[in-house]
Amino acid sequence: MFDKLKDLGGLMQQAQQVQQKVQELQAQLERMEIVGSSGAGLVKVTVNGKNETRRVEIDPSLFKPEEKGVVEDLIVAAANDARGKVEQTVQEQMRSITGGLPLPPGFKL
Repeated sequence: MFDKLKDLGGLMQQAQQVQQKVQELQAQLERMEIVGSSGAGLVKVTVNGKNETRRVEIDPSLFKPEEKGVVEDLIVAAANDARGKVEQTVQEQMRSITGGLPLPPGFKL
């Protein structure tokens, strides 16, 4: 009986440590800047580790009315590139916290 309580206490302590590390990771992700780009770097979108857009940079050579559709497509592509990089970064960080256990599909911080 006491062994089970001791095991439960150890498990609770481990859960608290993981929770603290996840909270630290959330704060770190908010400060992180990840840049996605498209069009050979003509459009760049900077997001934080929580996928919040921080900045959009567009090369001045794209400021032509006839290029409007191309620019819009490049912005979407750069944003998607940044989002993919964020997801990869979060997965890597969580693997280091959870000892390699994968996150369940759709898990959000």
